[in-house]
Amino acid sequence: MTASPPKVNGAARPPAMQVLGDWQPIEATPTAQTDTPTPEVQPEPQPENSLVAKAQAEAIRAQAWAAAEEQRLKAEAEADAIRTKAEEEARKQRLANDRQERKDAEAAAASDARIAELNRRRDEAERGRQEDARKAAEKAKTEQAEAAEVAAAENRWRGYARSFYLVCAIVALPVQVAAFYNPHALWLMAAPLMLEGGAWVVLKGAAAAVAAHRPHWHYRLIAWLLAFIAAGINLWHGLNAFDPATAIGTAFASVAGPGVWDLHEHGRIRTRDGVPTRRERKAAEKAAKEEARQRAAEEARKRAEKEAADEAAKETRRQLAEDRQREFEDVWAEAVKIAAAVGSTTDDNAVWVRAYRNIKGCDPGESIESITARRAAEKRVQAALTGTPVSTLSKTINAQRAAQMPPGPNRVLKTRATRRPGDTPKYVGAARKQAAITARKATQKGGE
Repeated sequence: MTASPPKVNGAARPPAMQVLGDWQPIEATPTAQTDTPTPEVQPEPQPENSLVAKAQAEAIRAQAWAAAEEQRLKAEAEADAIRTKAEEEARKQRLANDRQERKDAEAAAASDARIAELNRRRDEAERGRQEDARKAAEKAKTEQAEAAEVAAAENRWRGYARSFYLVCAIVALPVQVAAFYNPHALWLMAAPLMLEGGAWVVLKGAAAAVAAHRPHWHYRLIAWLLAFIAAGINLWHGLNAFDPATAIGTAFASVAGPGVWDLHEHGRIRTRDGVPTRRERKAAEKAAKEEARQRAAEEARKRAEKEAADEAAKETRRQLAEDRQREFEDVWAEAVKIAAAVGSTTDDNAVWVRAYRNIKGCDPGESIESITARRAAEKRVQAALTGTPVSTLSKTINAQRAAQMPPGPNRVLKTRATRRPGDTPKYVGAARKQAAITARKATQKGGE
C-alpha cells in the first residue's frame, strides 16, 4: 500500500484532494503513532505557500508511514523467518530425536536378541553337555555291564573247563592204573597220576606265562605231549584188556581234558593280544582289497587327467607357435635364430620376448601403432577433461617451467595474456623463497 503523491502531472493537488489531519489509507484502521517522528510544519504568513507546505507535510507523513510500514513488514518477515527457522529446527530436532529413539530401540532390541541368542546357545551347550554326560554314563554303565558279563562268562567258562578236565582225568585214570598194575611193583600205579597231573601242572605254567607276558608255546607243547602219551596208554591197554569202546573213550578223555583247558587259554591269549577273529580278518582283507582298488582307480584317473592336460598344453603351444609365425614373421625368424644360438626352442617365453624386443623395440603386446594410438587417445581424453584443443596440449603438457618464473639468461620473456591472482596454485614456502632469490639475481644482472 503506497501514499498519495503530493503532485499530479507536475502541479499541486487541488484543495479537494487535501487530507486534514494525519493521512492514512481508506482501508487502514487507526494505528498508534509510529516511532518515526513527523516534523512539524510551521505555518507561514504567505497564503500562496500554504498549499506547498501542506503538500510537503503530506509527503513527509506518507514517507514516514511508508518507512514505518516497510519496517513493520521487514520485522514481520524477520519474525516469520525466525519462526520458520525455529519450526524447521524443532522439526529437525524432533526427527533427530525420533531417529535416535529408533536407533536406541533397535540397539536395545539387538542387544536383547544377542542376549537371548547367547542364552539359547548356553542352554543348548548345557543341554548338550548334559546329554553327553548322560550318554557317557550310559556307555560306561553298558561297558561295565558288558565287562561284568564277560567276566562272569569267563569265570563260568573257566570253571566248566576245569570241571571237564577233572571228569576226563577221572575217566582216563582207571585204565591207566590198570595198565601199570603189578602186584610186585605197586608203586608203578603212580605213573598215571604223574601223566595226568603233569599235564595239568604244565598247563598252569602256561597260564602263568601268559599272565606274565612270557613265551608260552613250549608249555602247551609239553602238555599236549603228555596228553597224547596218556591217550596212547589208554588205547593200547583198553584194546588188550577191555573192549574197543573203553579203549577209545579213555584215550579221548586223556586228550579232551587238556585240550579243552588249552582252548580256554588260547582264547584268553588272543583276547589279551588283540588278535582278530577269522571274520575280522576276512573283513579287513576285503576292506584292504577295496582300498587298493579305489587307489588304483584314483591313480588311473589322475594319470589320465595328466595325460589330457599335457596333450592340451602341447596343442596350445603348437597353436601359439603357428599364430606367432603367421602374425609376426620377422619376429619369428629372429626367435628361431636366438633359440638356435642359446640351445632352446621358439616356444620358450624368454626367447620370444628377447626376439620381440630386438625387432619391435618394445615388450610383447606393444607396437609403435598401439603406443601412438594410446597417446593420441590420452590427449583426446585430456582435451575433453580440460576443454583445451588437442592441438595445444603438446605446448603445455610438457612445460618445464611455469610462465610466472623470470626469464633465464639466454631467453627473452615473450608477451603473454594478462594473468590474475589465483590462476596458478601457490608454491610451497621453500619454492617461493628460491623463486624470489632467482628473480632478484636476474634483476641485479639486468641492472649491471
